[in-house]
Amino acid sequence: MALRHLSLRDFVIVDALELDLQEGFTALTGETGAGKSILIDALQLLLGSRADALSVRAGCARCELSAEFDTPAGAMDWLEGNGFDAARGDALLLLRRTIDASGKSRAWINGSPATATQLRELGDALVDIHGQHAWQSLTRPAAMRGLLDAYGRIDTQPLAQAWHAWRQADTQLQQAQARQETLRQEHERLNWQLGEIDKLAPQPGEWEEINARHDRLSHAQALTDAAQAASDALNSDDGGGALTLLAQARQPLSALAHVEAEFGNIGDVLASCLAEAQDAAHSLQTYLRHIEPDPAALEKLDARLSQWLSLARRFRQPPESLLTLRERWQADLNQLQAQTDLDALAAQAAAAQAAYQAAAQAVSAQRQKHAPQLAREITAAMQGLSMAGGQFDVRLDKADEPGPGGAEKVSFLVAGHAGTSPRPIEKVASGGELSRLALAITVTTSRLGQAPTLVFDEVDSGIGGSVANTVGQMLRQLGQDRQVLCVTHLAQVAACADHHWHIAKQTRQGQTVSSAAALANAARVQEIARMLGGAAHSAAGQAHALELLNLNQSGAPAAATGKTTSN
Repeated sequence: MALRHLSLRDFVIVDALELDLQEGFTALTGETGAGKSILIDALQLLLGSRADALSVRAGCARCELSAEFDTPAGAMDWLEGNGFDAARGDALLLLRRTIDASGKSRAWINGSPATATQLRELGDALVDIHGQHAWQSLTRPAAMRGLLDAYGRIDTQPLAQAWHAWRQADTQLQQAQARQETLRQEHERLNWQLGEIDKLAPQPGEWEEINARHDRLSHAQALTDAAQAASDALNSDDGGGALTLLAQARQPLSALAHVEAEFGNIGDVLASCLAEAQDAAHSLQTYLRHIEPDPAALEKLDARLSQWLSLARRFRQPPESLLTLRERWQADLNQLQAQTDLDALAAQAAAAQAAYQAAAQAVSAQRQKHAPQLAREITAAMQGLSMAGGQFDVRLDKADEPGPGGAEKVSFLVAGHAGTSPRPIEKVASGGELSRLALAITVTTSRLGQAPTLVFDEVDSGIGGSVANTVGQMLRQLGQDRQVLCVTHLAQVAACADHHWHIAKQTRQGQTVSSAAALANAARVQEIARMLGGAAHSAAGQAHALELLNLNQSGAPAAATGKTTSN
């Protein structure tokens, strides 16, 4: 499972470039400035790095980048969980990204639009990139701790969560202790406000109900007069009421309904109207029997309305919102009581501290287990890097203060040669030693990752001679299990590669462009000769290059296949 194809168009100084890559160890070589690291930059953009307009080749509207990977099993669930096509089997995973001249970027995963964040998340399962300045991070305490945790596969997320929970609980306790007088005054204010509302004791729906009842009682006489007038119109004593007239209108039509069918239909309508009018007359009589002015009840309602309105004016709120206001104040009071309960807050902080300490102890135990193992593996890797007899130690000391990273401080100590005492890595004077040490760490920890493709961008800078050959053999060994791509200036490293690409720069029509070619046989011998510092076409240089290739390849120079196009 590896990176199969990389395509660049109008990217920096590349007009068009296609690389078909294979498993094993692939070396990328060329003159300084030819564009070797541009390929790594393009890959990083496809894996979610920040894009800008400088990526677009001068005079072009946009650049286009794409990469095809074998889909690793670990990425299947992520693809499905994020709504991307995740065909299983031999299907390729396609990443594509475009950047226009204004710096605006668009990305796709298997043809579906994707964000840069999604590219980064997926990229972690595809490629692990080691830069040429990896040694610089070795002097940072957080990087040392992170490297040990990564080596031991120590999950520190629960530890960090426990730390933040403890800090939050402790902060709440300290704030409550500092604000006791202010909190007490606020507690008293809320209690008084709630007491005033409780004196009124408003009930749900009461405001609407008393307003409706007040309207009816204050208009009792008008309501009585209206009901009586309607009742009289329906059922007049002189026979001129609506009920009598409806009955009279229906009678002649019913008598002749057997002659004219339409009379029967109209008669039915009048009968229905008569029945409904009789019901209305009955309801009006019932209403008139029960309604009567009630001055006492009206006075009582006036008093209750006045209480509502007075309290609403006091708190500058609409009367209908008093119940909601009471609920909000009660919630504020409950929260305030929790803040002023120092015993409860202290117990909560103590429990959070205990949880953090338990998590920290668990992480410490794992670090103590894996620190000697990491030290032994890196020490072993140092022996072939001109650091024979050297020693690498991982020290765990109690931290000045506990933190989200745990209760101990992780530091690296190194003795570059036999007979010297290990010193803190930041005090190692030699930049070459730091580079070799970083390479030993990189190679050691690279075996731990799950990404099927490893990329090394000039991590062999600062070394040479037999050390370079050892580095090449290390990378070749890594390539037996994972795909390895390495940008290098060292012939000894390139000679160990299973496949070899040459990156070149030319000037065409006043513009500088970069191209790539897969090397095999004589072409590869010439490139190795150039890298050795001799003339690429001289017999002596080529003989030396061929000897180096044969020494590292155990046979003829390995053939590389691929294609490159350039407009």
